[in-house]
Amino acid sequence: MKDNVTLILSFLMRVSMLCVMFIFLILIGFIFVKGMAHLNLEMFAWEYNSQNISMTPAIVNTLNMVLFALILAIPLGIFGAIYLSEYGKKSSKILNLARIASETLVGIPSIVYGLFGYLAFVIYFGFKTSFVAGALTLAIMILPLILRSAEEALKSVPLSFREASFALGAGKLRTIFIVILPVAIPGILAGIILSIGRIVGESAALLYTSGSVAKVAGLMDSGRTLSVHMYAISSEGQHINEAYSTAMILIIIVFLINLGSNYLAKKLVKA
Repeated sequence: MKDNVTLILSFLMRVSMLCVMFIFLILIGFIFVKGMAHLNLEMFAWEYNSQNISMTPAIVNTLNMVLFALILAIPLGIFGAIYLSEYGKKSSKILNLARIASETLVGIPSIVYGLFGYLAFVIYFGFKTSFVAGALTLAIMILPLILRSAEEALKSVPLSFREASFALGAGKLRTIFIVILPVAIPGILAGIILSIGRIVGESAALLYTSGSVAKVAGLMDSGRTLSVHMYAISSEGQHINEAYSTAMILIIIVFLINLGSNYLAKKLVKA
């Protein structure tokens, strides 16, 4: 009886995996076929105009946005996770409230973050519609995700690692940074990779904060990312084919970032 149940469950898992792969290949294949057919060198010109529909300014803005938001969010997320998992008391109501709040914030729609960023950074702090307002909004948006993933990664480190480090005379702070953090790096990077995907694919929050000007943006300038660029040209109704090409480049960028992150994680673990 147990063998039959095992066979059925194994069969269902294989079918589910094949269905997921089939859907994934259809989506990616459709976008790449449509995008590749209309991709040309003019779309990579440095300056955007209505003839070339260049995505280069949007690519530069996207990479800058990812870098800036991660620089702001990663230290806060990791140090917050260290405090919650290593220093905070399990019975503390404040820390439990912080965990519940971070879990709730992960599921809030991005447009809510966009409205918050608009009211806080664009209007109250006077940054206006600018790159820095968008980056600050995205940093706040991905912070709960990094915090929760980093905390779970730190908790997954076996207790024996801590005990062995303490037995050798290492202090708590040294144990955290020399022993625990290196072991938890793959889990922390998994959260960072998910955060990168959310940044790259974000458009609703950025429309309210960083705007949609098609140029390489300075800190206080308005500029569009690739996802906003794709939304803008598709909503016009005249450049649908170029939108497919933009989507293809967006997928390639996310794939390369994930590939680089996984390579970095393996290198750090080996070190």
